[in-house]
Amino acid sequence: MADFIPPAPNGNSPFADMRGHHVAIRTPDLEAFKRWYVEVLDFRVVAEWQVEQLMLAFIAPPTDDDFYIEILGGSEPAPQDAHPFTDLESSLAFAGYHHFCLNVASIETTVEELRRRDVKIVVEPIVVEAISRRIAFFADPFGNLVELAEVLA
Repeated sequence: MADFIPPAPNGNSPFADMRGHHVAIRTPDLEAFKRWYVEVLDFRVVAEWQVEQLMLAFIAPPTDDDFYIEILGGSEPAPQDAHPFTDLESSLAFAGYHHFCLNVASIETTVEELRRRDVKIVVEPIVVEAISRRIAFFADPFGNLVELAEVLA
């Protein structure tokens, strides 16, 4: 199975126009967050703006114009119960947001390049037959987990 065959679209739904756009991540230091994603992962800065004391930015993967990370930066966000993640097993003990996923053409090539750039690999590449994917996870310096997924032919 190369990829999922989803159920037929529900064009009668009043929400039929909904599409994914971005995931938002709160950080006290927008510039450090933005710099790491741009310098280490080659993301692009799409837009930057300010709302009162909050600084915001959209960043996008190198060639993907359909998925953004919205960075919410500035001031001191209140601590949350979950801790920054450094391994997958302990991260599964917490409810709520867990990770976002980026599709890649080759897990091996991507993980090798991430290692070359000193990125912490949290889960080495593994095959998940049930979803026809090879996946891996890495952690950014801010405690966020990112999944990589390669669709198997």
